[in-house]
Amino acid sequence: MEFNLREGITSTMEIYITENDTAKKMGSGNLNVFATPAMIALIENTCKNCVDLHLPSGYTTVGIEVNVKHIKPSPVGVKVRCEAVLQKIDRKKLFFKVEAWDNTGKIGEGSHVRYIVNSENFMKKMQ
Repeated sequence: MEFNLREGITSTMEIYITENDTAKKMGSGNLNVFATPAMIALIENTCKNCVDLHLPSGYTTVGIEVNVKHIKPSPVGVKVRCEAVLQKIDRKKLFFKVEAWDNTGKIGEGSHVRYIVNSENFMKKMQ
């Protein structure tokens, strides 16, 4: 199957940090700051959205690798912006460069790999 993807496409997402996004709430720490797992979820969602519109009906992507640095903390109420760039396509394997910022500067950076799957076939494998 051919996919209508090209290297260099980008996606950006913005969220406001809530209590539900904190390390204390997620159990990844004891402080009310933006949790690393929440940042990773934002990164994965941004990458997924980057390619969703370019895939045929019935196909999606699943995350298979995350390598990020959470550089500095962000408090509740702050807006966080994530940008993903599709850097490389290797058949169904997609490689992204990712960065995240809050109002004071860069808070995270790294890479993420996703794999294109047929949604129905993927779910059948779990039965």
